[in-house]
Amino acid sequence: MTGHRTGTREEWLAARLELLKDEKELTRRGDELARRRQELPWVRVDKDYRFETDEGTVALADLFQGRSQLLVYHFMFGPDYTAGCPSCSAIADGFDTTVVHLAHHDVMFWAVSRAPLGRLQAYRQRMGWSFPWASSHGSDFNTDFGVAHTEEEWEAGVVAYNFGEADLRPATADEKRSRDAFSQSIVGTDWRTYRREGPGVSAFALQDGVVHHTYSAYSRGLDALWGMYQWLDRAPLGRNESGVWWRRHDEYDAR
Repeated sequence: MTGHRTGTREEWLAARLELLKDEKELTRRGDELARRRQELPWVRVDKDYRFETDEGTVALADLFQGRSQLLVYHFMFGPDYTAGCPSCSAIADGFDTTVVHLAHHDVMFWAVSRAPLGRLQAYRQRMGWSFPWASSHGSDFNTDFGVAHTEEEWEAGVVAYNFGEADLRPATADEKRSRDAFSQSIVGTDWRTYRREGPGVSAFALQDGVVHHTYSAYSRGLDALWGMYQWLDRAPLGRNESGVWWRRHDEYDAR
């Protein structure tokens, strides 16, 4: 942290008040974006998606559990993973403290993954979480909502994600080895298997017994849900990162 500009308290206050103007403008802009999210047209969901939960097999409408709104976090945990994605796990560390408040404000929350339910339950126990988690194993839910990718998409190099298309295949043999080693170290699979999953959040509304899809976001659109980054953005060095530095919360060295 050496070498940073220093100043007097008066200089700091003047700079802080100038920054405050931009922070307030960002807050107002965020309020406007939230309003525009709520104005998006709703799309009726007609497909009969089925999920495995702690209470048995349920339909999408059942996930609302008496509420009119549903938020789904698309947690990267594919059928062949040995553990949940560390990034999704870091985000999920903040779920338990939030879902109880949402549930008392007419909003039900679920995490949904393609791994079999038993594997999700075991991992949730390991992490010490209690939020509801459903398995969409065997259904098209993750594919239809943009967070699981088919073999055909992968082979064609046109994986559809975040409202665009990308080629996620390593460009060289060395890059493939490096990425395979990385994904093997975090979820026990090769890169191809790991990146056929993606993170996201989707919102749904239940009206007159009909489910509607109202909103989805992916990639950096999830930043605001990642609690540690909101704190780091206010720390003296900010995110101060190079590569993947975070771990599952039970994998850090003790300090």
